[in-house]
Amino acid sequence: MTYYYEGFPQSERDEYIKMVNVDQLEEEVKKIMPEGAYYYIASGSENEWTWRNNTTAFNHYQIVPRALTDMDDPQTDTEFLGMKLKTPIMISPIACHGIAHKDAEVATQKGAAAAGALFSSSTYANKSVEEIAAAAPEAPRLFQLYLSKDWKFNEMVFDAIKKAGYKGILLTVDALVSGYREANIRTKFTYPVPLDFFTRYSGAKGQGQSVAQMYAASAQKIGPEDVRRIKEMSGLPVIVKGVCCAEDAYKAIGAGADGIYVTNHGGREIDGSPATIDLLPEIAAAVNHRVPIIFDSGVRRGSHVFKALALGADIVGIGRPYLYGLALGGPKGVESVLNQLNEELVIDMQLTGCKTIEDVKHAKIAHIPYTADNLPSNTSPAVVKPYPKTDENQIKTVGDSDAVSGASKH
Repeated sequence: MTYYYEGFPQSERDEYIKMVNVDQLEEEVKKIMPEGAYYYIASGSENEWTWRNNTTAFNHYQIVPRALTDMDDPQTDTEFLGMKLKTPIMISPIACHGIAHKDAEVATQKGAAAAGALFSSSTYANKSVEEIAAAAPEAPRLFQLYLSKDWKFNEMVFDAIKKAGYKGILLTVDALVSGYREANIRTKFTYPVPLDFFTRYSGAKGQGQSVAQMYAASAQKIGPEDVRRIKEMSGLPVIVKGVCCAEDAYKAIGAGADGIYVTNHGGREIDGSPATIDLLPEIAAAVNHRVPIIFDSGVRRGSHVFKALALGADIVGIGRPYLYGLALGGPKGVESVLNQLNEELVIDMQLTGCKTIEDVKHAKIAHIPYTADNLPSNTSPAVVKPYPKTDENQIKTVGDSDAVSGASKH
């Protein structure tokens, strides 16, 4: 059930997960995942105020039930950029799925395809885009780009993703440097498994690098002209990822963006920024259906998906929950997480008389704001619980590897 890469334990599971909700997986996964890897996924930046409120703020909006709708059997099928999907729930891009499972992004893609969900992979993926595409050749997928300062690297990436059948690029513009992630500092986290694009370009594995070191290789200066250049060089639609205000939505569309991605990077960048769900209505009004909108950050319930769709999103991404599912169940675990959220979404659709996802986009939402919390960081020594130790989650010292991170000292 556990494979060791230079001492770093990776799950080999492939099993469906029984759950009441996706939140329970966050505690269960600690039993099989090293502490540093877990907190790389689970934590946010600084005091994690934004990280917490991304989820809490969904309570600012309430779904208004509807009666006498004469409707049953809701359908979650939808379409995005010409791609036919069984669900509006998307696999948002996260780096280094190998910290959760031996088969990394290949396993995630299999799970997404089984659930009929849109998949996206990161520039910092462990597996190659060719391996990911081969895992589910007919499945729809997008590629998340950390724009490099080296345009030869960018060109290599564009050629590879086009040949692998990716349907668009998610240009990340909200992570020009890494947020101050205290949990990563406390656990001395570095990427424990090689990252494919860095290996194939220069032989530099990316393994052993911190998050801040990896971001330093990316462009810290991105403007409208970069959107145009990427579209021209790649020949693919470009969706600007990291838009948090109407002004930037106008700017992105003016630069030729084919879509807007509303996200604050899951609360991993600027702590103290608003929850994304509170920003979505203003951005949706500015976009005014000129291009589609992807939304993520804080989604943990089918009702969250429903609210985001009703407030202007076309597709709703999830992040941390599917990585927990990946560790606990591999491809089938990812599928289980998607199915759980989809099942909750269907219940909300039935209770509001929404037959289709298009109906959800016109559902009635009430808005009653309130003040959110200002608690200390979830990883603060003052509140954190002792991390469980099991046979499966311990790093083994192999050769010259680092027993703390599992990464090669080289």
